[in-house]
Amino acid sequence: MKTSQKILAGICTCLFVAATAGCVVTAQRLQTERKEKQRAEAKAEDLQTEIRKLEKEIETLQEEQKQIAQEKEKQEKPAEMGKEVPAKGKKIAIDPGHQGPNVDMSDLEPMGPGSQEMKAKASSGTQGRYTNVPEYELTLNISRQLQEELKKRGYETVLTREDHDTAISNSERALMAADAGADIYVRIHANGSEDPSANGAMTMVPSAENPFVGALHTQSYALGACVINAYCQACGMENDGVQLYDNMTGINWSKLPVIILEMGYMTNEQDDVNMQNPDYQKNMVKGIADGIDQYFAAGN
Repeated sequence: MKTSQKILAGICTCLFVAATAGCVVTAQRLQTERKEKQRAEAKAEDLQTEIRKLEKEIETLQEEQKQIAQEKEKQEKPAEMGKEVPAKGKKIAIDPGHQGPNVDMSDLEPMGPGSQEMKAKASSGTQGRYTNVPEYELTLNISRQLQEELKKRGYETVLTREDHDTAISNSERALMAADAGADIYVRIHANGSEDPSANGAMTMVPSAENPFVGALHTQSYALGACVINAYCQACGMENDGVQLYDNMTGINWSKLPVIILEMGYMTNEQDDVNMQNPDYQKNMVKGIADGIDQYFAAGN
């Protein structure tokens, strides 16, 4: 082969090798670019997924905030359920149970109108076994708070006593409630027992067979059920339900639907301590007021 032909062949070989190498580099670059594009697309998809998750979380939070706002509005306006407020034109008589020990109320009075059975006109009640707070102080405290709460809700109110030393018997309180033009009579008490494990709240109402106020049984029972259920729901006290009592002077002299709310046992440590807690008391009062709202909202 001539020298010129060898040189030409070498040049061709070099050009072929260079072209082949260039193709390989180009192919590798294209493959790298494709991989980078795929990674970028994958990252973009992951980002979109995260964005969708965040949007869903935001929607959930917004819905929760809406529910919280609605619940707060209900608590602030518990009687406003898209209908006329049940408080309109209603008057509540509140009886803070018992009396201070400085007033002698040991004289007797008939257990009911015309009754031959006699009972003490009033007493100072039980006392907190763990807090040492007397029942007559607790009942007046809660009754005053309840009066303010009911006024906020639009009710008229009357208290049968506003101090510890005014002498007024159980029968006189019941008649005072009627004379004041009240629609219902709510008596505020606390329980006691020799058994320190006894706990919980209940309402007491007359039975249908009560010889003095049997005609008040149905409405009194409805009131008792509304109050005890709302009360226990609001404050968490154990619910001992509505119980029938025909031997209570303050019930037997009533001319209105009447209940006694036994708010809890002052002889039980947990109940006693709870009933002296200001925050717990707010829930107690709210529960009583909610029960009264429910009673009237039901058409009573």
